[in-house]
This record gives sequence, structure tokens and C-alpha cells, in this order.
Amino acid sequence: MLPPPIDQGTVLIIGATEGIGRELSRQLSRRVRTLVLVDRRAGRLEPLRDELLARNPTLGVLVHQCDICDPHQVDALLAFLEAHFVRVDVLVNNAAVGNRGLYAEERWGQVEETLQANVWAPALLTHRLLGPMLQRGRGGVLNIGSGAAQLFLPGSATFAATQRFLDGFTEALRLEVEDRGIAVTRVAPGPLWEAGVEDWEGGVAPFFHISLARCAREALVGFERGAPLVYPGFGHRWVMRLLPLLPRRLKRSLGRLALRGLERETLLSPQAPGLAAGRQVLLAGEPSPA
Repeated sequence: MLPPPIDQGTVLIIGATEGIGRELSRQLSRRVRTLVLVDRRAGRLEPLRDELLARNPTLGVLVHQCDICDPHQVDALLAFLEAHFVRVDVLVNNAAVGNRGLYAEERWGQVEETLQANVWAPALLTHRLLGPMLQRGRGGVLNIGSGAAQLFLPGSATFAATQRFLDGFTEALRLEVEDRGIAVTRVAPGPLWEAGVEDWEGGVAPFFHISLARCAREALVGFERGAPLVYPGFGHRWVMRLLPLLPRRLKRSLGRLALRGLERETLLSPQAPGLAAGRQVLLAGEPSPA
């Protein structure tokens, strides 16, 4: 399999201004010819563009505001790329949405947003951009997901299901195009932390934490090496490798423990109504829970 055409290529990053997306933008800024930065928060796109141009004044940067939860905005993004004659060499599907709460108590609109952002949008963008890559005989798709694909997660039923979709989608797509010059990799991070920012996953042992910068670096190394799946971080990687060996009965028991924890948090937290209704905890471009 050929390595993805990153150097002097055009890379499109969905969810570019936060978390892994921002770190990927920074690390790619000295290598690519053009970065296309897409995020739902328009006010953060221009500061990131200015930062990257300060790092590399010869870099081409295009920015576009798009909330991938909205099908019309995804269509507008594709029209934007066509209008600017953008030839995408590498697509990075990094944005994701998820809710924390019992499925029956979520608003259906929240469920739809999760399915739209985590399933429909990456599937459509990959479908539209993959054809031209195949015609050129070079390209790459980097899907940033979560270790949740291997877990039974009460309180995150829709999110976990979308991660299983991304897993199966990436693996099947890889087999279809691996002999046609297209690199396809899924990255499944665990707990992440950012220097200078309070750790929002404080209940997770530090052994499993890695920085956003390291996560992005390991993602790119695996992608260029042709790895089908990357688990960034030593501790997280070994846990994820062991999980498939566990019987489903044990996984269900672990899921019940997670459910009890969610129920206790719902009872004790002043935000309990928000938890019961399905509180959004994943935003486009931000770190995803394992």
C-alpha cells in the first residue's frame, strides 16, 4: 500500500479547531501544500489559520464554517470545495458528537444529530471525495473515532453504535481500495489531556492519559505506515488489545458497573436533569471518551 500523499498535498480536516483536529493541523502545517480547515465554530477558524501561517508563510489555507450535524451545511461544504477547485488528497474525518444520558430519555433531535455527525457526514464526504482519489491513483482517508467501538456503554448507546459503524466502515473500505493507492486508517483514542487545561476525565487513571499532541503524532505515524487501526498511548493500546479477548458476558458486567456509576452521578450531580435528558459531551473536533 502506498503511503498517503501528505507531503505537498491538500488535506481536508473536519473539526479542525479543537482537540486532535487542531493538533493535526499544527503538525501538518509544515508538510502539506494546502490545508482546508472546517469547523462549526467560525470564530476559531481565522485565529487557527493565522497561527498556521505564522508557522509556515508559504502554506495555503482555506477555512469554511460547517456544522456537520446539518445536512444542508455539509452540502454547502462540498459546493465550496468544488467552487474553489480544491483537489483533496487526504480527508480527515475528525468531528464527532455524542450525548451522555439514558437513551429513552434523550430528545430524538439529539439522537439524529449524533447519527448525522458520526455516520452520515463522514460516509457522504468519503463517498464524494474518494472517487477523484481513485481516478488519480493516490489518496488517503483518516477516520478519528474512539475506543468506544469495543465497549458496551450504557448512557452512550447511540455514540457507541456510531463508533462501531466507523470501525466496520473503515475496515471494509480499506479492503476495497488498498490495492488502488488509497490509504485508510481508523484512530481510536482513549483519555486525552491538554497542557494548561483542567482534565475533564479526572476519574481515569493517569497511566491511560496522553497529550493531544502525542495522539495526533501517533495517528499520523500509523496512517503513513499503513496501519489499519491506531490506538494512541501505551496503556490505552494494551487495554484495547485485550478487550476483544473478553467474553461478552464479562463486557455486559462491566457495562452494568458503568450504568450504576451513571445513575449515581445523575442522583448526586446538580446537573442531574441534564444527564437524564441526554447531556451533550462531545463536540466537533474535541477529544472523545474511550
